[in-house]
Amino acid sequence: MNGKGQTKAFMNKTNDEKHRNRDLKKQKIIALLVGALVILLSVFFYLLSLYIYAETPGSALAEKKIFSIHTGQNINIIAEKLHHLKIIKNPSKFKMLSRIKALSHKLKTGEYELSPSMTPNEILDIIVSGKSMLYRITIPEGCNLTQVSLIIEKSELISCEKFYQVATDPAVTREMGISADTFEGYLFPDTYLFPKKTTPKIIIGTMLNRFREIFTKEWKNQANRLGLSIHEVVILASMIEKETGSAFERPIISSVFHNRLQKGMRLESDPTVIYAIQDFDGNLTREHLQTLTPYNTYKITGLPLGPIANPGKKSLEAALYPADTDYLFFVSKRDATHQFSNNIDEHNRAVKIFQIQKR
Repeated sequence: MNGKGQTKAFMNKTNDEKHRNRDLKKQKIIALLVGALVILLSVFFYLLSLYIYAETPGSALAEKKIFSIHTGQNINIIAEKLHHLKIIKNPSKFKMLSRIKALSHKLKTGEYELSPSMTPNEILDIIVSGKSMLYRITIPEGCNLTQVSLIIEKSELISCEKFYQVATDPAVTREMGISADTFEGYLFPDTYLFPKKTTPKIIIGTMLNRFREIFTKEWKNQANRLGLSIHEVVILASMIEKETGSAFERPIISSVFHNRLQKGMRLESDPTVIYAIQDFDGNLTREHLQTLTPYNTYKITGLPLGPIANPGKKSLEAALYPADTDYLFFVSKRDATHQFSNNIDEHNRAVKIFQIQKR
């Protein structure tokens, strides 16, 4: 083979190699593109499935379950617990969803009411919001501090003893601006909602704030006009609250107490005597009435040592705005109302009619 033939053969071989290399590059590019497309499609379909998962309830069951998140629990533990309680399906997707939404480190400790009928998105929103399950506490008008403590214990928030201990701590009353040794009278009757890990101070502070909302500046000015401190108004209101269950009578009962105070007469209120009796069995005896205590208004002059209950708005208002009467006495008619009298003779006749004869 001459030189030209060899050169031609070499060039042909080189061209073949170039074609092969070009083909290999094309194949690699195609393979890379196919691989990238497969990855993109996989990611797309995974994200699509994650989106569908996020918006699909775990079950049609609407049964609510209590779910607690404690300090130190991460998203892995939480997802497994939710799955174990059958609140969610697929804990792996739940964890991924929380991470994609950048919520995995924002989950709040607390107690939540969750349901399998909720979507994973809804569940995440709830446990990130920190709006844990709230416990309802309703304090009726006229409950005393011991009764309030028992109501709170029944809500399973705090033990009766723990709440009572804080509510009768003079250091705490001073800290919260109350010039008394206990919060008796200031735990305003209302319905309240508290989360699980609520402290006695938070409960007391909430009720005290409600009292302060009710006791307006106008009421403070009226107390000044009557020559009474806010604490004295609360004491008087607590007595009115315990003396009658009939709303229309409260200003009249108040007028009797105001009239007696102005005349320097003892208030002679049975509920104040009862307040100081431990384990009162419902039978108020002569011995009780003759026993000297700071609350026995048959033996002391003026108001008792402190409030005997937590009065509502109407009783506070009645204490500040008594009816215009000359009444000095009242006796129960045994029908939730009272007979009022101006003098002792009228009163004795009323006692004979409504107490002795009816008995």
